[in-house]
Order: sequence, then C-alpha cells, then structure tokens
Amino acid sequence: MKGLLIAFSLFATLSLTAQTDVPNNWWDLDRTDNSFPGVSAGKALTYLQGKKAEPVVVAVIDSGVDIEHEDLSAAVWTNEDEIPDNSIDDDKNGYIDDVHGWNFIGGADGRNVNYENLEVVRLYNSLHAKYNNRNRDGLKKKERAEYDRYIEYKEQIEAKEKELGPTAQQYRSIKDAVDGMLTAMEKDAEEVTAEDVANFKSDDQSVLMVKNVVASATAGGGTFAELYEQLEGANTYFDSQLKYNYNTEFDARDIVGDNPNDVNERYYGNNDVEGPDAAHGTHVSGIIAGIRDNDLGVNGVGGANVRIMSIRTVPNGDERDKDVANAIRYAVDNGAKVINMSFGKGQSPNKKAVDAAMKYAEKNDVLMVHAAGNDGKLLTLANNYPNDTYEGKKRTGKTWIEVGAASSDYGPGLAASFSNYNKKYVDVFAPGAQIYSTIPDDKYATFDGTSMAAPMVAGIAAMLRSYFPDLKAKQVKEIIEESALPVNLDVNKPGAEGETIKFSDLSATGGLANAYTAVKLAERTKGKNKRAPERDQSLRQF
Repeated sequence: MKGLLIAFSLFATLSLTAQTDVPNNWWDLDRTDNSFPGVSAGKALTYLQGKKAEPVVVAVIDSGVDIEHEDLSAAVWTNEDEIPDNSIDDDKNGYIDDVHGWNFIGGADGRNVNYENLEVVRLYNSLHAKYNNRNRDGLKKKERAEYDRYIEYKEQIEAKEKELGPTAQQYRSIKDAVDGMLTAMEKDAEEVTAEDVANFKSDDQSVLMVKNVVASATAGGGTFAELYEQLEGANTYFDSQLKYNYNTEFDARDIVGDNPNDVNERYYGNNDVEGPDAAHGTHVSGIIAGIRDNDLGVNGVGGANVRIMSIRTVPNGDERDKDVANAIRYAVDNGAKVINMSFGKGQSPNKKAVDAAMKYAEKNDVLMVHAAGNDGKLLTLANNYPNDTYEGKKRTGKTWIEVGAASSDYGPGLAASFSNYNKKYVDVFAPGAQIYSTIPDDKYATFDGTSMAAPMVAGIAAMLRSYFPDLKAKQVKEIIEESALPVNLDVNKPGAEGETIKFSDLSATGGLANAYTAVKLAERTKGKNKRAPERDQSLRQF
C-alpha cells in the first residue's frame, strides 16, 4: 500500500497542472494594455500595419512539424526549385524532394527514428567494448582517463535506471486504476464529467483514491480528459526512458543507414518533415507562425510573412551533433534567416562539428535562437549543449540568442520554476509557461518549457527581419536584447524552493523580450552593419 500511496501522491501533483486561470493567448499580450507580460506581438503588428514586409524563412530544427495543420499550412515554406514526389533532386542541393524541409533522422526507405538513446548511453557504448571487465591498474594515462569516464557514464546510467524503475511502475499502477474506473463507468475519458466522478462508487481502494484526486482537480477547473491525457503522457515518458533513452542495448540508428561516426557525411535522411511524433515541433511552429486572426487556435508572433522550414533532427531522446550540424547548414543553404533550436543535452562529443556549422550560419547572416533548458539550474558551458562558445576558444557566436522561460505571473513567480538561468550565458527571458499552441491533427495544447520561450524570440526576430530587411542578424540580436523590458522584481529562484533572486540577475539583459519595443528600436536603427543605438528610456514600460 505504501507504493500505491506514493503513486497517487504523484498523480495528485500531476493533476494540479490541469488547472489554469490565464487566457490561452496571454503570451501574445502586452503588460501595459492587457496586464499580462507577453511579447506584445499583436501590438507590434498593429503598429506595423501598412508598412512593406518581405517573406522570412524560419527553420525549426525539432521533432517535425505537421505542415497540414489548419493554423499552420499557409505559413509553411515551399522549395520552389523542387518538383514534389518525382524522386529527383531537381535543385541539386543533395536532398531529393525536399519540398518543405528535410528529415535527418529518417531512412531512404521512408522509415523514421522516433525513440533514441541519451548521449550518455552512446558515450558509454562507445567505450564499453574496450573497458568492460577491465581494471584501471596497468592502463596508460590516456586510457585511465577514458576508463574513468566509462565508469562515470556507467554509474549515471545505473543510478537513473534504479530511480526510473519504481517511478515507471508507480505511474503504471495509477493508469491501471484510472483505466479500471473508466471500464466500470463504461465511458471514454472525454465523456467523463465531474458529476460522473462524484457519483462513482467502488469497493476498490485504489480506484477510490483516484476518484478523490480527480474530484479535487475537477473542482478546481480541470477536466477528467485533461488529467487522463497528462497521465498517459507521464506514463509514456517514464516507460520510454527505461525502454529506449537509458537502455544500452537499444539502437535505432540503423534506420537512417548512415555512418553515425562520420560527422562530415551530409546527404542522408528523407523528406518526411513530420515524422511519427511532431507534437513538440508543431507547437514551436505555432508560436512562431500560427496564422493570425483566422478565428482558429493561435496567433503566431512573427506575423503573416513568416514561412516555417521543418528540419526534423530531434528524436524522443538526445539529438546527435552530426544531425544538428547538418540541420544548421541545410537551413542556411536553403534560405532561412532565423533558426529556432528548442533542444539541448548534457554532453556534446562532436561539438566542433556543431561549432563549425554555427560559424557558417553567422558568416551567412543567419540568427540562431536556442532554448536555455528546463533543469532549473545555473546554465554553464559544460552542462547544456549546444551553446554559443566555441570549443577551446573564448570567442562566442555573434548571431546567437539564449532564451530562458517566464510565466504569466508578473510577481514572485515570473521566472518559470523549471528554467535554466545565468547572467552571462542566458541572454533574455520570454513567455514559456502555460503556452497554448498547435499540435498535430488540427489540435491545440498547452506546454511548458524554454522550448516555448525560444520561438517567442525567434518570432520577434522574424518580424524584424521581415519589416526591416536591411538589418543584419547581429543587429537583430542587439535590438532584441537592448529592447528587452527590464524587470525590477525579486522572484522565486528557479529550482531552489524558498530562495529568491533578482530577476535582473537571471540573464544578461535582466529583462523580457518584447516585439513592440524591438520594432520601435528597429525603426531608429540603420541597416548594413550599423550598430543599434542605445535603448530609449521611453521603451521602459514596466
């Protein structure tokens, strides 16, 4: 019974996330006009009405995008030089039928990678054959260092497996109990009402515990369907971590058919830009380019001239450096002016390949926007990749923006509790909690994460590059950072319960990205490599 009580305690915590008291579009709103600290995209686009704009391509390097979504299809990039479905590389860029982007984690036979190992598992496997059943004694100096890393990776994996096993079992127990409740009711989750829950009777103690938790959540504004969806997601998450992410015997790369150790190999994959699980990438894309004012789900930050290029690179697991580097190069070579990267990991064995691609993007005037991560910790150059500092160098990328996540609470809870932070390495914060956006099959959902904050900034960047096409990527970065609205608040420190910190100490700008103030500053900035002027004090809204 103790394990069951722990399981339902987890479910009770999960249920709280179904409750919401903010509008779905809070992140699009303006603090002064609407009392929510959004990015003021609607206000900015209203101000820009009548001004000439150019199409801007934003590459979304992610899990895939549902390019047929009702609120996105009109904003999808099309490669006009490629004839669809003729199995010919018409534009001779090395990628066959890449009409809307490319998929670097798919095979030429049409299969796709869904789940993948974490990088720590791949690193462990790369050393396992050499050091399994060996002793450190007698090894050469270089080998001892490798051996020590091998043991470190092994301990990390074993510790995680030990932690995940009981948690996965607990969530399975919860789901079994909930499914038992549904079976007894003879209803689907979408059909269950708060009244059904209140009237439900059972002699099964575990089912009654579920009933009490669900009744509490529905009384607070949640629905049974919302809770069930979250429960299914949590159950899948923990189960897949055990089966795939931390499983040293699992290897999905044979699907791709490349040599994963050859970072110079570029032409592999397929043209399926959606893939088997495009929820994350579709959500990100809606934030950037959801069609505005069409009486559908979301109004994207970037406006009507943004075109989404889907580059499928991120599986359910850790992305590979080789794929990230190739995705950046593909984006640059095919006309993207902004790249959104809502992903990250703790190790980067081929960082030099990614660095080279980043330098290529900078040289070609492309802005890269990256999510700071969701560990609620101080971001460093050694705990989150990719980052803007080149390996072995002090030089940093000049067209890179690192983004932390803010909430709708303009008060102590403004910094999202999960967001990474660092006054040196995180550039700016943007809305990233309770973000409602597109997901596959013409649906919509609310997600949390710096993954949602990064596309807010990518959307602002796209807006600037559309309406002010003379501005260089470096200038757009400077404008977004210099126009960030400063926040003079003490807030709850992410990841540190009971501690507070000045919001201004969480990032280099100490502020929130804002489209309206960015547009106002862009108007006063000359293009062609002229530096943006100092921020006008009149832009300080709050």
